Amino acid sequence: MTGGMGRKMEPYYYNHMSKQERAAYYAMKEGLTSLAPSFRAPGLKVRELSDIFFKLRLDCPEIFYGVGFRCRSYPDSPSVEILPEYLFEKTKILTHKKAMEARLSKLARPMAGKDEKEKELWIHDFICANVRYDKLKKPYSHEIIGPLGQGVGVCEGIAKTVKLLCDALGIWCVIAVSDANEEKRIRYRHAWNVVKLGGTCYHLDATFDNSLGKGAAIRYDYMNLDDRRFFRDHEPAMYPIPACVDKEHDYYRERKLSFTKTDEVKKRMRQAAKKKKILTFAWRGGYLTRELVKEFAVFCEEAAGETGAFGALRINWPQAVIEASFSENPFGQAVTVQEANEGEASEA
Repeated sequence: MTGGMGRKMEPYYYNHMSKQERAAYYAMKEGLTSLAPSFRAPGLKVRELSDIFFKLRLDCPEIFYGVGFRCRSYPDSPSVEILPEYLFEKTKILTHKKAMEARLSKLARPMAGKDEKEKELWIHDFICANVRYDKLKKPYSHEIIGPLGQGVGVCEGIAKTVKLLCDALGIWCVIAVSDANEEKRIRYRHAWNVVKLGGTCYHLDATFDNSLGKGAAIRYDYMNLDDRRFFRDHEPAMYPIPACVDKEHDYYRERKLSFTKTDEVKKRMRQAAKKKKILTFAWRGGYLTRELVKEFAVFCEEAAGETGAFGALRINWPQAVIEASFSENPFGQAVTVQEANEGEASEA
């Protein structure tokens, strides 16, 4: 089960299928890889075939050009005929494949020899620095050619690009998908990644972090989270995914930017204000209450005032992450509440 781009890791969803489902998966993979106009697959129900097709494309983001299919069944036949729908015509697909392989090789080459965490950080930062959310949601934005070729993407295309880069750099990675939830006014499916570092699994949502960052400032609120924290503001995954139970190695803890005492927050804000630098930290000293936020706002204002600057806070409440900024120019609001989402984070 290898692909043409990078070093393919184990096909996660394939490994969780029945024998007949695997046969259909393999037939689809072979047919799509060869750009066949039609091919045979085991005669499963259309819903089952659609599910397998969807999972195949999560396992193999390099098959960016196969976006749907129709099928024909025949009386007394144990198989069905699959007629795939391709995003482009054959010549254009081959051109795009060649371009994607060259792009991937060029991007991955400098990271050879780095450790897993360095590679993961580079992948995350590459997405946040080079990909903007495609509000028009063009078809290619759901595939790797959006982020890698056009610099735009939606969560599905971003998660597929993260997986492709992880595959190329030897990091175990799976794409997780949650369904829409009309009761919560969540209208679309959302995709993110689960990565395995040092044998331990963590959630990684580059799309949500991308929505929070502004300018050159990159956020890491959703990097290497455990299940408990991650699902504070994410819907459950549609398909079973590995459990993420380690809560000791998220980005802010690893960088010693996870505080439990208000005195430490005050001290670090003063240091950041003197250097006119942004301080982003996670709060672990109990619930992030409105009273605490008011206290942090006072710290920020005092720290800014000591240097003749202006201060402002941006708060990701579900993850208890706070960004303190300092500038010689006044901000519009002293405290802004952010809500990470598919595109640009909403602020109130």
